[in-house]
Amino acid sequence: MLKPFRLGINAKMYFGAAGSTGVPPPELSNVTDVTITLDAAEADVTTRDNNGFRATIGGLKECTIEFDMLYLPDDAGFKAIRTAWLKSEQIHLAALTGKDGEGPVGDFAITGFSRSESLEEAIKYSITAKLSQWEKWQEQTTTQA
Repeated sequence: MLKPFRLGINAKMYFGAAGSTGVPPPELSNVTDVTITLDAAEADVTTRDNNGFRATIGGLKECTIEFDMLYLPDDAGFKAIRTAWLKSEQIHLAALTGKDGEGPVGDFAITGFSRSESLEEAIKYSITAKLSQWEKWQEQTTTQA
């Protein structure tokens, strides 16, 4: 039996004012490709009694969301991202695997706002959002079919 895989087209992003809690409305619908990078620093905890092996534990965590948006100047989500970048303000984001899916939720700083103008493609912005205030990992709230 085929497992219920989730396609990227079904994923959802939401945005709101910094300091919001939970998954904010509305949906950030003008988004194409999304990459969520979750990393942890490494701390060396090697001691002499570890039989000659290095010992490592995870340290501080990082969360970066990189995504593309089409240039739609009247789109509320595009305006919110652009304003956050222009004013060096934070924005509340949730990047989930679906409407009731899972993923990181918190306040992010927009650290990248690059535009590409390919000859035969729509004008597109590449956005980098770095976590500035972790809220939670949103758990899946329904069974995905």
